[in-house]
Amino acid sequence: MTSRPALILLLVLFGAAWGTTMPLTKIAVSEGYRHFGLIFWQLVIGAVILSVITLARGKALPVRRATLVMYLFIALVGTVLPNSASYEAARHLPAGVMSIAIAMVPMFAFPIALMFGTDRFDWVRFLGLGAGLFGVGLLVAPEASLPERAMVAFIPLALVAPFFYGIEGNVVAKFGTAGLDPIQLLCGASIMGALIALPLALISGQWIDPRPPWGTPDAALLIASIIHALVYSGYVWMVGAAGAVFAAQVSYLVTGFGVLSSMLLLAERYSGWVWLALLVMLLGLFLVQPRPRIKDGLAQPHTIGDNKAN
Repeated sequence: MTSRPALILLLVLFGAAWGTTMPLTKIAVSEGYRHFGLIFWQLVIGAVILSVITLARGKALPVRRATLVMYLFIALVGTVLPNSASYEAARHLPAGVMSIAIAMVPMFAFPIALMFGTDRFDWVRFLGLGAGLFGVGLLVAPEASLPERAMVAFIPLALVAPFFYGIEGNVVAKFGTAGLDPIQLLCGASIMGALIALPLALISGQWIDPRPPWGTPDAALLIASIIHALVYSGYVWMVGAAGAVFAAQVSYLVTGFGVLSSMLLLAERYSGWVWLALLVMLLGLFLVQPRPRIKDGLAQPHTIGDNKAN
């Protein structure tokens, strides 16, 4: 059994690695690469890594009507649609601001869960949702919040990904995964997503030639894709080892490390409004995050969906 200090250390490592993918995304789009080409190779790299992990676990990849529907749903709602928006937003917004925006995942997940009937209204979480919206307002409203005022127009684009992740988690929570474990599901979805992204990349003229010479954007894409596949696998393991409530705390770390790594790797600097938005967003995360509930004398995880970072 893994000790609590070891679990905390792993949680920090996962958060730091996932947070680093934010500036890596910014680097990947820095020299002209566009979303469909990037998504295709991200999914191919992820599919290869997850296929190896799946085979190493002695598992197969079920191919039935129900599983194909799940692969398609996760591919579209979990990667192709949100990442298209994120890559486009990353072309115009600082990576640190993207890191703050991704903290909206559980705040979107809560009202969606209420609509799905999978959670009950709670005033504390409602206040967390309000704090999240106020944090977004701090990024948009003040004149001096962003380096360029024109960037404000792309903040809604940065919120598309957390919105889709909120939908994804709630659909999985309500309807299940057709008997797939999370690694199988993500592996199948990566393969399905690559098949969808390939013609889109070719038709749109966004195809990325994999032949050398390779530049910094290619390295950033490769590293970010490897990090996502490995850390997501580790996150799934942690949910089983320590519970969903403990594992969900990675959201704070992803946002914090995303901002810090953007400062280190990209030399980004932020106005006081952005730092205030970060603090308010973290407060919103604290209020809206799932918490244990007491049942039969034991603490049970109470979740409203998957807190996913991309």
